[in-house]
Amino acid sequence: MSGCPFHFSRRGFLSALGIAAAAGGAGLGAGIGATAVADAVSGGHGKAEPFYAAQQGAAHQGGIATPPQSHTYFAAFDLVTDKRDDVIALLKKWTESSARMAKGMPADAIAPENAADTHDSGDALGLPPSRLTINIGFGPTFFVKDGKDRYGLASRRPEALVDMPAFSGDQLVPEHTGGDMSVQACADDPQVAFHAVRQLARLADYTAQIRWTQAGFASSPPDGGTPRNLMGFKDGTVNPARPDYDKVVWAGREAPDWMQGGTYLVARRIRIALEHWDKMKVPFQEQVFGRQKLSGAPLGGKKEFDIADFNATDADGNSVIAENSHMRLAAAVNNDGAQILRRAYSYNNGVNVTAERWPPWREGMEYDAGLLFLCYQRDPRTGFIKIFDKMSKFDIMNQFVTHVGGGLFALPRGARQGEFIGQGLFV
Repeated sequence: MSGCPFHFSRRGFLSALGIAAAAGGAGLGAGIGATAVADAVSGGHGKAEPFYAAQQGAAHQGGIATPPQSHTYFAAFDLVTDKRDDVIALLKKWTESSARMAKGMPADAIAPENAADTHDSGDALGLPPSRLTINIGFGPTFFVKDGKDRYGLASRRPEALVDMPAFSGDQLVPEHTGGDMSVQACADDPQVAFHAVRQLARLADYTAQIRWTQAGFASSPPDGGTPRNLMGFKDGTVNPARPDYDKVVWAGREAPDWMQGGTYLVARRIRIALEHWDKMKVPFQEQVFGRQKLSGAPLGGKKEFDIADFNATDADGNSVIAENSHMRLAAAVNNDGAQILRRAYSYNNGVNVTAERWPPWREGMEYDAGLLFLCYQRDPRTGFIKIFDKMSKFDIMNQFVTHVGGGLFALPRGARQGEFIGQGLFV
């Protein structure tokens, strides 16, 4: 890698897929706006986000098009029952409890003194709703697992809910990958988000158990600017404009009826080699991203939301935005118009022992930190998979990041009052 004095294993990805989309594409202000994020974070603790679809005025689950909250807690679950009725009962309980918690209420009644049965743990009592949203999804193994159609739903699996291909550089840990179901709670208070997933896990006892989890955080500058990731660059400058969500985000008539109005979530836990990245000089970092670090402007531009000129060359005839830069490879104009709605969070799991570091060659401690990358699309085959297949092979950022876990989940349309999430799947 030019200009890099360190020896790295090949690592698999970007920390900010979609950080730059097509030239002429809408910025965050036209999609999930940076100003809206700042407003929500600064004054959102007492606000309740609507849970049921009719209350939102849309057919979608919350936490997707919702202005991003400052914290998330993501969990993948494995079902441990073979009974279809158990799954239906669980989804009913999860829907009812999620609606209660979104209002700032306990998941269920608080246990009276000396109660023999279990109830809400009470750790969020007195806390405001903090714009809590909860969404629920189904992984490929929900439909068929180990060759077995446990719930008679194999024929209802959407074609777009594919088994994720193996990408160049992937180092996925099985214990942190996959899952029959997903639950994501987002809130402006980390305790509110964790409490929500904790309660759903309690209600799932004997039906489902947690496979893997990841907490995440994001912040927005007081001026409403675009948040920065742990690499120090603005993250999320470009997202699809809201008028394009029907084309880019929401599943349409090509999907089964129960998925129309839903979306497909790709979740990836991406570890960043921060110790190595922090030793890189800023000009090199900017070449990796294809953007200026301070302003967020594309190289050759002056402002964050300037249109990237991928044809611009310097005095030596070299591309101003490098051919293997993250920005160029992620851009919609370089991927046949492929787009996704990204809603990522940073994470920090502390430190752990790693392999030899240089210099000198010795074992050392490194941060287990990076990006909980979350993106939503109408079809992952023409969204994330199409974009990332090329990036996993050629993105220079692969020297600093490694995909270590994640999954693909179908998030059905939102439930209306009296329904439960995924109800149409069982009809």
